[in-house]
Amino acid sequence: MAVDILIAEDEPSILESLDFILRRAGWTISAVTDGEAAIEAVRRLKPRVLVLDVMLPKRSGFEVLKQIRADAETHALPVLILTAKGQQQDRRIAEEFGADEFVTKPYANAEVVGAVRQLLSKNGGTA
Repeated sequence: MAVDILIAEDEPSILESLDFILRRAGWTISAVTDGEAAIEAVRRLKPRVLVLDVMLPKRSGFEVLKQIRADAETHALPVLILTAKGQQQDRRIAEEFGADEFVTKPYANAEVVGAVRQLLSKNGGTA
């Protein structure tokens, strides 16, 4: 089954919330809870968008993003970075590593859905 969105988030309540709002928007979702699983799932599932938390066990979201961008098969995958740290430095690092969008927690549900919709439409897919 094709997956529209892969969520990499280790906080259960946030993961549950993201899963709910993105499914309600009509997308198919898969989820992982650490950075190594995120890299493996991106390769295996080939999602249309990755929603990636910065603070993940095993590998940080930044490490995951850097590896995705370095791999010819996954370098074009649209990535939405989620972080609780609203620091400019996180945004700068995410942009340097090639993040497409950046949303700071706490976020509005509509903000996440809108960012994902924008990434899907940029990527030539239907939103």
